[in-house]
Amino acid sequence: MSRFLQLHILTDYPISNPNRDDLGRPKSARIGGVERQRISSQAIKRAIRTHEVFRTSLAGHLGERTQRMGEVIIAHLKDMGAPANQAIDIAKEIVTVFGKLETERKSDLARTAQLAFISPDERAAALDLAERRYAGETLPKEKDLARMVMRPADGAVDIAMFGRMLADNADLNRDAAVQVAHAFTVNGVAIGDDFYTAVDDLKGKDEDAGAGFIGETGFGSGVYYLYVCVNRDLLTKNLGGDKVLAARGLDALVRAAAMAVPTGKINSFANHARARYILALKGDQQPLNLSGAFTVPVTGPDIVAKAIAKLEQERKSFRDIYGDDADVPPAILEVGNEKSLSLAQLAAFAAEGL
Repeated sequence: MSRFLQLHILTDYPISNPNRDDLGRPKSARIGGVERQRISSQAIKRAIRTHEVFRTSLAGHLGERTQRMGEVIIAHLKDMGAPANQAIDIAKEIVTVFGKLETERKSDLARTAQLAFISPDERAAALDLAERRYAGETLPKEKDLARMVMRPADGAVDIAMFGRMLADNADLNRDAAVQVAHAFTVNGVAIGDDFYTAVDDLKGKDEDAGAGFIGETGFGSGVYYLYVCVNRDLLTKNLGGDKVLAARGLDALVRAAAMAVPTGKINSFANHARARYILALKGDQQPLNLSGAFTVPVTGPDIVAKAIAKLEQERKSFRDIYGDDADVPPAILEVGNEKSLSLAQLAAFAAEGL
């Protein structure tokens, strides 16, 4: 089978601020000496993980990233009739497999200091151990206990795709099978400022005409290039060799990547966008991010068409020098092109041959 699946995605965003920095401004990057708007890979991956298509397609096979597994254990034991103090003590004993306990705040909730990515199998194992401990069984300590709960591979597709790191138990880390680049606009963007006001509806006519609130937010717009690379072999390995589930995961990933957008300021800008163009490649050849096509920014009026042409030319230029970059003909989705594949057909292409 083809080891790698690569997705080159162009999405046209309207005026928006989908991913903010610490000052509330749109994230940006200077590329080719020109400022571009940027969306971080973390924001993109969360948008994919939480997208309805992804969650519905993979229901029962998704993990939870949380500090609150201790609260789940406490609630479970209380439902069984355990006294609150005993439930808390048992939870503190077990959640250490997910990370160190948070000791400074709300220690009675047995929260971990770090977020842990927990699969359904691991959640079930933790609850089972809690029940056994409540019944009087003595449990092992530290790493031996962790191995009774944590899995090096199981059916959590999002953990298999995006990986996880456990600082206190590196043996149970999972390497990510899916790499997601930061998306950036192929065109230059001058970040604008939206000065806005809110009016007090109950203010009398005889009062001053000033606003009840004033604020400011940044915005920009453009066509984003996003690159995603999937190691299909590693994805299957992370899922314990389940090729059927790996294929379902790839299908869901492609569908969600085409439609998912980060929700930052989405109520203010309604930046609901879908991919205008996706080039999907499968093969055993070394992957290649084609962002170099946009070192020189694309200018209007038809930025999307120019971006597609530059992307395809960049691919051709590398193929002319390095040879084939895929084992099979590429699959292409292009809105407005009568010869385009549908999203369903593109997703099927991604999953074929596992």
